[in-house]
Amino acid sequence: MSEEGLTADARDATDSDSHRTDADGGDRETRPVDLRTRIELLEEENERLREEYARTKQAQYRRTAIALAGLGVLAAVAALLFPASRTVLFALGGTGTFLGVLTYYLSPEQFLPASLGQTVYGALARNESDIVGELGLRDDRLYVPTDSGEVRLFVPQHADYELPDSATLQDVFLTTENDRARGLALEPTGNALVDEFERAVTGDLDGDAATLATQTSDALVEQFELVDHADVDADPAGGRVTVAVSESAYGPLDRFDHPVVSFLASALARDIEHSVIAEVTSDPDQQDTYRVTLTWSDDDQQSRSSSD
Repeated sequence: MSEEGLTADARDATDSDSHRTDADGGDRETRPVDLRTRIELLEEENERLREEYARTKQAQYRRTAIALAGLGVLAAVAALLFPASRTVLFALGGTGTFLGVLTYYLSPEQFLPASLGQTVYGALARNESDIVGELGLRDDRLYVPTDSGEVRLFVPQHADYELPDSATLQDVFLTTENDRARGLALEPTGNALVDEFERAVTGDLDGDAATLATQTSDALVEQFELVDHADVDADPAGGRVTVAVSESAYGPLDRFDHPVVSFLASALARDIEHSVIAEVTSDPDQQDTYRVTLTWSDDDQQSRSSSD
């Protein structure tokens, strides 16, 4: 083969390789564009689904309000037709109309999925756990009532700890002269929930731990809807309350200051006016079921020794 033929073949091969490189390069350039387009479409679809969910929930509230108001009007009309039952029917009519108007105007304008709250809490729990780890603190979690009526979460530095006084607990990083009272003090995530619970509960508990445990467990299911089930095993004389909960809206309960655990412990500590130790264990026989054990002592200067 002549030198010119070889040169021509080399040019053809080079052109062919160049074409493949350009084609591959073009694919690599278009691939990120396709991925961005898909992400944008998914974001738009998620936004559409959220808006549709909010509209559906609002429509349910509106239908409920209309039904209640309709029953109220129907009862009022019936009261005119049946004089013998007029008092009862007028009462039903007024109640139904009032509830209908109340439901219509108090229906929430914004609905937040439980997964959003779980994500926010997850970040908070990881940050606080990292702080505890960096400071070399214990796994003990003590919910301690203060003179102001609030509760602080105390994480001790030493296994043989002592509870700090109420004024010291207002600080975050406890570097006291008493080495056994050193650690970390935080506002529990359950404090605000306890405030809401106390506004809704009727009657004075007067330090009745068993009754309080039942009421707070019911509130987790009915009032706050943080868990699906909650069963109480109380032994107030022995200073112990155990609550078995399942299907938590905020995920596993063994994370740092979980809202469910924090609410139960903070409510108990505030009511009995003693520090409460919270321990969480998973149930090996039942998935998504945890046992929250709350213990306390009549001695507020309690200390505990455990192996490192």
